[in-house]
Amino acid sequence: MAVTTGDYPYAFHIALDGNGLNGLEGRAGVCVFHYDPRTERYAYKIEYYDGVAGGHAVSVSPDRAVGFLGNTGQHLMFYDTSSLAEVERVSTLRFEPTDASIKGTTHLVWLDATQAVAAIGEHLWQFDLRRPTKPERLGPHGVLLPHAMKATASGRYVVYGGMDHPLHGEAREVGIFDLEKGTCRRVQLPTTCWHVACHPRDDRFYALSFRVLPQDGQDWHEWAMAYFKEYVFEIDARTGEVLRHWASSQETPAHINSDVCMSDRELIYCNGGSGTIVMIDLETFSSFRIIDERPGTADQLRAGRQSLRQITDALTRGSPTASSRHFLAALRVSRGTLLDSVYACQLSADQSLLFTANRGLNTITVYDYPSNTVRLRVAMPELQEYVDGLAWWEDPRLGFHHSTLLSPAPQTQRRTA
Repeated sequence: MAVTTGDYPYAFHIALDGNGLNGLEGRAGVCVFHYDPRTERYAYKIEYYDGVAGGHAVSVSPDRAVGFLGNTGQHLMFYDTSSLAEVERVSTLRFEPTDASIKGTTHLVWLDATQAVAAIGEHLWQFDLRRPTKPERLGPHGVLLPHAMKATASGRYVVYGGMDHPLHGEAREVGIFDLEKGTCRRVQLPTTCWHVACHPRDDRFYALSFRVLPQDGQDWHEWAMAYFKEYVFEIDARTGEVLRHWASSQETPAHINSDVCMSDRELIYCNGGSGTIVMIDLETFSSFRIIDERPGTADQLRAGRQSLRQITDALTRGSPTASSRHFLAALRVSRGTLLDSVYACQLSADQSLLFTANRGLNTITVYDYPSNTVRLRVAMPELQEYVDGLAWWEDPRLGFHHSTLLSPAPQTQRRTA
């Protein structure tokens, strides 16, 4: 679809990993969804890149010219935000080896229009797009397998979650790197936390639990969803102290989180396992509300190809007899559906619109915020339109994962928390 980006004030960039259950092993691509709320017009562009795998997260340079497609395939991959054409591709294995195939540069932190910080191997590296093969090693990151990464409000600290490691097991930690001192701090937690978000004004951040169990009691590569209680930790980046935390019962549909964003009043995050967007009140850090994107019966029937692929892929990861607890836990987490759900969720700069992308249903939704009413929902095209060789009956999911939203700057002063 032809897109003139100047015609659309909003650009929702979403990483794509293609169809199938395990996005860590899938394709790598980008979808950009353009939207104008004044006219309700929208347009989109989709691109997949050969020779790159495990598309996972996107982030865009401060000047909005270049996007980064984080992945689990050990590439630094950059694209032009207007055309989605590839700008640069560099193998991170030339800088440092990795001890696991899913240990890739999935996220980064932009310092300016050309410079960024990312994890490669056991260290954090700073690189410049003008000299992409000459990065500077900053120091050890101090965690097993670094994942989502953000800069705090002052810019001094880079904070990051961590995945459980295929060889070394459960992580239960987050990392803090002091860019001024060049030192890292490991914060031990009760649970593994893949994803983080930073407070807009203070040097504190939020780490969200991501609770899984190893298949056969030892396989942390092809893990299974755990039906456990979930946590959100508020942490002081300067001291590493946990200031507050939120905990939800196992029945709360808040499992397998992905994107995290913040308004002045709420911490907002989506859950690909449970099919929800959870919003936690920042003042009390106790009360919360939920947008439920669990599909109804009709939607589930229409998504039969996706459901069949989910079942097939799940059976390749574990025996239905020996791993019956994992299959039952997955059904409890997903509330009886056979689909994954919302992996992308971003709030506009003026806090008036919330954009989400539902992986299982292959839809993009725009909500009015904070009322959470649906403003627009778009059924996106099937993967078969972009990848040769797929039969009509195969899983049509584009593979929505992490996202970033480019939106106009607020015209008026934002509310205070």
